[in-house]
Amino acid sequence: MLLQSLLLTTRSNFRFSRETHIFWFRNSTNSYMAPPILSLALPSDTGRVLSIQSHTVQGYVGNKSAVFPLQLLGYDVDPINSVQFSNHTGYPTFKGQVLNGQQLWDLIEGLEGNELLYYTHLLTGYIGSESFLNTVLEVVSKLRSNNPDLTYVCDPVMGDEGKLYVPQELVSVYREKVVPVASMLTPNQFEAELLTGFRIQSEGDGREACRFLHAAGPSKVIITSINIDGNLLLIGSHQKEKGQPPKQFKIAIPKIPAYFTGTGDLMTALLLGLSNKYQDNLEIAAELAVSSLQAVLHRTLSDYKSAGHDSQSTSLEIRLIQSQDDIRNPQVKLKSEMYS
Repeated sequence: MLLQSLLLTTRSNFRFSRETHIFWFRNSTNSYMAPPILSLALPSDTGRVLSIQSHTVQGYVGNKSAVFPLQLLGYDVDPINSVQFSNHTGYPTFKGQVLNGQQLWDLIEGLEGNELLYYTHLLTGYIGSESFLNTVLEVVSKLRSNNPDLTYVCDPVMGDEGKLYVPQELVSVYREKVVPVASMLTPNQFEAELLTGFRIQSEGDGREACRFLHAAGPSKVIITSINIDGNLLLIGSHQKEKGQPPKQFKIAIPKIPAYFTGTGDLMTALLLGLSNKYQDNLEIAAELAVSSLQAVLHRTLSDYKSAGHDSQSTSLEIRLIQSQDDIRNPQVKLKSEMYS
């Protein structure tokens, strides 16, 4: 099969011969020559991402928060919108549509039927039903059958600050089925507790949670926010070889007196993009990601204040487009501290 020959070439050096640049498709009435898939024929140094997340017409959450930053970092990104809403659900009202598992699989089959189903990365965020999450697991298997080296970055969006905002049954699916196939996990403190089954009340607990999750599957774990005695921390962990102790670090994060939407989606996208560039230095990728995010949040807060808005009265939509220079070239102001 043509795709198989492409993948053999890809796995060796991610380059294609001139003969593979032409793709043919045929229907019942005519035949024609399709253009080459340039993201495959002329691949970048970054990769091609399939991002399965929510979508809002207005505002920046889910794919709206993740796709643009990844593109700025040089990735080809193909979004699948698990939901399409007018706006995020924090507004007084919202309307829209929810994709079900069969509809997701239809899209995957459409890509596969045209030999378009080759990705270097899969990114998933908010998923609202058990059936959809199980279909995502089928997508992981399908993508890895085409590219065994697929990197799966999973933000296990389940809740925050002790509040669960997905059905309870999703917790066990994430814990038993998703964690074992993920390459990188980016839970918050509450989600890490749900996945491990124990409370995180200290830095030591956070480090132990990372080790627990390594044993279940992923080589990279970043608990993106942990509140310890009123201080906000990121704790990261990279286990380069199974059975070996992971390299662990923390970043102290200044608190900003406001609530923003889409920050977790943005953070995970930045971690995907930057950890691919710094594959053996997760702490550097995390420093850059945190610095980008902090710059976006400070600009957002400043702009709302300039508009005369009380920043603590409602959640704030991040100023993503206005912050693109901070995404491309972040200035590192918050450094990581390695654990011994």
